[in-house]
Amino acid sequence: MERRRHEYDFQEEEWREAGISRGYSYTDYNVDGRNIERIEEPETVEKVFKNLEVPSWRKQITIRAMVTSIVLSFVFNFVICKLSLTTGVIPSFNVAAGLLGFAFVKAWVSLIEKFGLLKQPFTRQENTVIQTCVVAASGIAFNNGTSSYLLAMSPIVADQAERDIPNNVKSLSLGWIIGFLLTVSFVGLFLIVPLTEMMIIKYKLTYPTGTATAYLINSFHTPRGAKLAGQQVSALFKSFCFSFVFAFFQWFFRSGSDCGFSSFPTFGLQAYSHRFYFDFSSTYVGVGMICPYMVNVSLLLGSILSWGIMWPLIEKKAGIWYSADLPASSLHGIQGYRVFLAIAMMLGDGLYHVVYIMVKTLVNIIQQHSMKTKEATVINTQFSNQTLESMLENFDERRRKEFFLKDQIPSWVAIPGYICLAGLSIGVIPVIFPQLKPYHVLVAYLMAPILAFCNAYGSGLTDWSLASNYGKMAIMVFSAWVGLENGGVLAGLASCGVIMSIVSTASDLMQDFKTGYLTLASPRSMFFSQVFGTAIGCLFSPLIFWFFYKAYSVGDPTGSYPAPYGPMYRGMALLGVEGVASLPKNCLEFAIWFFVAAFLINLITHLFQRYETRYRIYRFIPSPMCIAIPFYLGGYFAIDMCIGSLILLFWSMKNKQMANDFGPAVASGLICGESLWGVPSAVLSLAGLKAPICMKFLSASTNNKIDAILSGL
Repeated sequence: MERRRHEYDFQEEEWREAGISRGYSYTDYNVDGRNIERIEEPETVEKVFKNLEVPSWRKQITIRAMVTSIVLSFVFNFVICKLSLTTGVIPSFNVAAGLLGFAFVKAWVSLIEKFGLLKQPFTRQENTVIQTCVVAASGIAFNNGTSSYLLAMSPIVADQAERDIPNNVKSLSLGWIIGFLLTVSFVGLFLIVPLTEMMIIKYKLTYPTGTATAYLINSFHTPRGAKLAGQQVSALFKSFCFSFVFAFFQWFFRSGSDCGFSSFPTFGLQAYSHRFYFDFSSTYVGVGMICPYMVNVSLLLGSILSWGIMWPLIEKKAGIWYSADLPASSLHGIQGYRVFLAIAMMLGDGLYHVVYIMVKTLVNIIQQHSMKTKEATVINTQFSNQTLESMLENFDERRRKEFFLKDQIPSWVAIPGYICLAGLSIGVIPVIFPQLKPYHVLVAYLMAPILAFCNAYGSGLTDWSLASNYGKMAIMVFSAWVGLENGGVLAGLASCGVIMSIVSTASDLMQDFKTGYLTLASPRSMFFSQVFGTAIGCLFSPLIFWFFYKAYSVGDPTGSYPAPYGPMYRGMALLGVEGVASLPKNCLEFAIWFFVAAFLINLITHLFQRYETRYRIYRFIPSPMCIAIPFYLGGYFAIDMCIGSLILLFWSMKNKQMANDFGPAVASGLICGESLWGVPSAVLSLAGLKAPICMKFLSASTNNKIDAILSGL
C-alpha cells in the first residue's frame, strides 16, 4: 500500500477528540471505499520482544520465582516492620524488589545454564510474578496494624492514654493476630478483580507506580538494561555491606539507654533534649535518598514547628493547662497535645484527599462518557467504532490487550469468592473481637466495595492510596456507634483493620495488574502471585513483629521502637467514643486550627498546580501529613533524611544520570543493611548479651559532680 501525505475530510478537532496526535506520520487505509489515514507506528516496546514466546500463565509461576519471592518477602517484611515501629515513614521498595528479583533469578539461571540444566529461560513475565508477590507480602507488613491499630489495643499503649477499662484493652497474642490477618486480607483480592478490564482497558488509567515498575522490568530484559541492572545490584550490595558493618560497629557502644552513636548530641545537649540530633542511622539516610526533597523538608519543618517552638511554650503552661504531676506519656498532659494535634493535621490532610479523589473520580467518569459520545458521533458519520478503534491502537496496545483479556479471571469466580470470604469474616471477627457484632462487620463489608472502587480509581489517576484515611474514618464511625462502655475503642480499631485491608489490597492489586498488562504477564499468574504473597505476608509479618515485641519495649515512647501510630490510632478511637472531653485544655482549639490549616494547604497546593505553571510554586509547598509526623517523634529522623537528600542533591549536581541510575540502589542497600542487623541484635538481646561499652554525653557540670563522687569513693 502506497504511503503518502494528503488532506483528509475530517476536521482536525474531530481527530483530536478521537485521540489522534498530529505529531506523527500517517498511512492510508481504505474504509468503506474511502481513503483514511492511520498513525504511523514507531518502534515500540513490544516490537523489541515480539520474537520471544510469551509463556502460558502456568509457566510464568515457577518454583524459582516462588522461592525468590519468599526470600525477598522476608527481607522486606523485616525492613518495613522496623521502619513502622520506629518512625512510620516507609518509602517505596518497588525498585529494590524488582531489581533484586531480577538479580537473584538471573544469577541462578546463569549458574545452571553453565551446567546445561536450564529448562526454561527467565522472562519478564516471571520477573513480574516475583515483583507482584513481594509487593503483596510487603503490603501486608505495611497495613497489618501491628504498629498502628492492633498495637493501639495493647495495655502498653492504653496505659499511656490512662484508660483502664478492660473492655477496651486486648493483650496481643501471635495466634489471634495471624488469625485476624488471614481472615481479612484475602477479601479485597476477589472484590476488585471484576473491575480490572474496566480500569485498565476501558478507562486506560495510568497507575503511575505500576507503569514505572513495568518499564523497569521491561528494561531489565534488554541487553543494555541487564548490564545496568548488574551494576545496580553491585552498588546495592556494597552499600548493604557498609550499612550492616556500621550498625554492628555502633552496637559495641550501646550498652544502656541514651548510649551510643544514636544518642550523639550533634547540635548540643539543649537541642538533644528537644530531640534535635543526628543519630547516625544509615536506614533513614537511605530513606531520605528515596523520598522526594519536599517530603524531607516538610518533616524538618514539622520538627522545628513542634519541638522547637510549640512544645517548649506549652510546657511552660504545666500546672495551668494540665497537671504538672502527670507522667510525660499521659495523653492528659503534654503528650496529649503532641498526639491530638498530629491527628488533627492527618485528618485534615486525609479528608481533603478523600474529597479530592472522589470529585476527580466523578469528573473523570463523566468525561469518559462524554468523550465516548463525541467519538460515537464522528464514528457513525464515517465508519464503524471497531474500525476506528483498531486504527487508533498501535502494536503495543493490540498485543497487550490480546494477552490481558485472554486469561481474565471470570466474575463467577471473583464475586462468589468475595461473598464467601466476607461471610467467613462476619462469623470469625466477632469471635476475635466480641465488641464487634456480626451486623457491624456486615456494614463494613457493604461499605468496602464503594471505598475500594474509589481508592483503586483514585490511585490510577494520582498514584495515591488513601487506605489509611478510610481506616481512620472507620475508627471514628464504629467507635461512636458501639460506645465506650461496650468496647467502642476496640471495635473502632478492629473495623479500621477490616476496611484498610480491603481498600489497600484493591489499589495494590490494580497497580500490579497494570504492571502485568505492560509486561504481558497473565492476569491469572498475577492473581495467584498476589494470593501467594498475601499468605506469606500474613505469616511473616506477625512473626517478625513478635520477634521485635519480645526483644524490645515496643510502644514505649522513650524506647528505640516507639511505634508512633499506636497512640495516635488509640487517640482517634478515644475521640470517637468520648468526643472532645478526652482532650487537654485548649487542645481542641489548636486541633481545629491545625485541621483547617492542613485542608487549606492542600487546597492551595492544588490551585497552584492547576493555574500556576510558569514557576511551579506548588513544588515548594510543604505536605501537612509530613509536617504532622514529627509532632510525636521529634526531629532526629528528619535530620537523617535531610542528609540523605543532600547526598543525592550533590551527587545529582556532579553526575545526574549516575545519581538517577544508582541512587535508589544505594539507598535500598543502606536501608536493608542496618535493618537486617536487627536480626542478630535482637537475638543478642533475647540471650541477655549487652554491648561492652556505654558511650554517653554529659554536660560539664554533671560530669564534674560525677568526678567528685567517684573521687570520694
